Amino acid sequence: MTVLIIMFSFFAEFAFWDEFESRFNFIAVDYLVYTFEVINNINQSYPLPWLISGMVLLTLLVTFIFYKKRIFQQSFKTDTPFASRLLITGTVVLGALLGVLFIPNSWADGPHNRYQNELSKAGIYSFFSAFRNNELNYYDFYAKEPEATTFSTVRADLQEPNAAFLDNGYNIRRQIDSAGVVQKPNVILVTIESFSADFMGHFGNTQHLTPILDELADSAVLFTNMYATGTRTVRGMEALTMCVPPTPGNSIVRRSDNQGLFTVGSVFKNAGYSRSFFYGGDGYFDNMNNFFGSNGFDITDKGGRFEPGDHFTGARSIIDDKDIHFANAWGICDEDLYDAVIREADARYAKQQPFFDFVMTTSNHRPFTYPAKKIDIPSGSGREGAVKYTDYAIGEFLKKVRTKPWFNNTVIIFVADHCASSAGKNEINVSKYHIPCIIYNLKNNTRAVIEKQCSQIDMFATLFGLLNWQYGSNWYGKNVLSPTFQPRAYVATYQKLGYLQRDSLVTLSPNQQIATSIWNAKTDEQQAIKNDPQLSQKAIAAYQSAYYLYKNGGMKE
Repeated sequence: MTVLIIMFSFFAEFAFWDEFESRFNFIAVDYLVYTFEVINNINQSYPLPWLISGMVLLTLLVTFIFYKKRIFQQSFKTDTPFASRLLITGTVVLGALLGVLFIPNSWADGPHNRYQNELSKAGIYSFFSAFRNNELNYYDFYAKEPEATTFSTVRADLQEPNAAFLDNGYNIRRQIDSAGVVQKPNVILVTIESFSADFMGHFGNTQHLTPILDELADSAVLFTNMYATGTRTVRGMEALTMCVPPTPGNSIVRRSDNQGLFTVGSVFKNAGYSRSFFYGGDGYFDNMNNFFGSNGFDITDKGGRFEPGDHFTGARSIIDDKDIHFANAWGICDEDLYDAVIREADARYAKQQPFFDFVMTTSNHRPFTYPAKKIDIPSGSGREGAVKYTDYAIGEFLKKVRTKPWFNNTVIIFVADHCASSAGKNEINVSKYHIPCIIYNLKNNTRAVIEKQCSQIDMFATLFGLLNWQYGSNWYGKNVLSPTFQPRAYVATYQKLGYLQRDSLVTLSPNQQIATSIWNAKTDEQQAIKNDPQLSQKAIAAYQSAYYLYKNGGMKE
C-alpha cells in the first residue's frame, strides 16, 4: 500500500503540474473535499484506467523485487533490541514533526525564478504545508500599520468628488451620487471561466478563437487594462460581488462567516431588483451556493447538494435533465446554461421584475469537452477548442436574447474570473492576471475603450457611474471613468499580496516581508528596486484594512 501511495503521488504531481505549473499547493488540498468533480475531471482528462493499471503493475513489480531480494525479511526479522528500534523510530518521527512545525515550505524559494523554486520542493511536503497554511491571519504574518494610519490612507484613496463618507472611524461606508439621469436596465453578468485577455484578437491573439467577443468589443465598452485579483474562480467571485482586495488564505466565498455581507446584490436589492446566481455545475463546489444563497441570491444550478450550515435566504432550483444536452465533470455546457438564464429572464419580465444575474460558466475548463460539431476544433482536444466553443456559445446566447422583449433594457457584461494560467518565473506574474471585460448594450449603444489600469473590483462602480446611480457603497472599487481615478490593481496568490500601481509592484509576504519591483509589460520581467515607503503604505493599508473589516463585521450589510 505504501508503494502504491508513493506511485500515485508521483504520477499525480505530473498531472497537477500540467494544470497549474506548480507542486501540490492549497488547490490540491481543496480538491480532496470535492472528490466527485475532481475524480470525474481527471477521468475525462486523462486515460485513468491505463494510469491506474500501470501504477498497480509497477507496485506489484516493486513488491516482487523486494520480495526476491528478501528486503522484507531484513526489515521485519531483526535482532535489534526493542528499545533501540523505539529510539530510532522516535527520532525519525520527532524529526518529521519538527520539520512540519518549524521548516516552512518557503525555505525552498529563491529570489528569482518561480519554476526553479517549485521544482526544488517535495510534492508531499508541499501538500501538507498547504494544508497547514490554508488560513492566514494578516496580523500574524504580514507587515502592518496602526489602524488609524491604515484607514486614513484608504479613505484618502477612496475619496471622490461625488462620494461622502457616512461617518468617521475604521470603516469605508460612503454615499455615491451622480448628476445624470438614472437608468435602471436589467443586468446579466457573465463570468467566463479561465479566460485570459490574450485569447482575444484585440489583445494580439492570431488564432481567431474569439470572433464573437472581438466583434462585440468594437460596439461596447471595452476595458483593455483590467486585472483579476486572484488565480481561482472563488477569487473572481469575491472581487466581482464584494469589490474588495483579496484577504490572505481562503477566499471569503469559501469561508464560514460569509452571510449577510454588503455585496453588489445589496445595491441591486435596494434598487428593487431580484438577484440570481446561475452555475452550470453543482454549486456545492467551493461553497458557491452557500455564499450566494446566504447573501440574498436565488440559486439555479445543476446539482442538488447542500452544505451543513447553509443560510439560504433565496430560492433554489435545479436545471432539469430534459434541458441538458451536454455535460462533463464540471457541469453542463455553456449553451444549456445560457438557455436557463433566458428562461428565468422571460419569467421575471412577465412579472415586470427587474433582475440582476450572476452567471458562472464552466466550458472553458479541463477536460475541455463540449457538444460535437459546434466549432471546427474537436471536443477534448485542448484549451483552444474550449475557448472557441466558449465564444461560440456567447454568440448563440446573444442571437437568442436579441429577439426578447427585455433585451433593449438589458446590459450584458462579459468578464473573466481569472486567467487560464497564473504560473511564471515570478511569484506574482502580472501578465497572468490580465483579463478582458466588456459592458454591452448600454443605452444609446455607448462605445468606449478604457485603457486605464484597473481591477475587477472596479467594474461595478464603473457600471453604476455609467448608469448614474446613487447608492451606498462599502467597496474598495472605484469608477474608472472618474477624473480622480488613480490607476492601480490588486493581484494576489493565497499567500502573496500584490499592489500594482502602473509599473510598480509591491508584494507583501508572510514574515512581514515587503518587496518592490518594476514590471516591464512588454517583456513580462520584474526588476527588484528599493521599497518606496509611500507605495508600501498604500499596499499595507488596502490589505490590512480589508482583513480588519472582514474579521470585525465591517463588510456586513
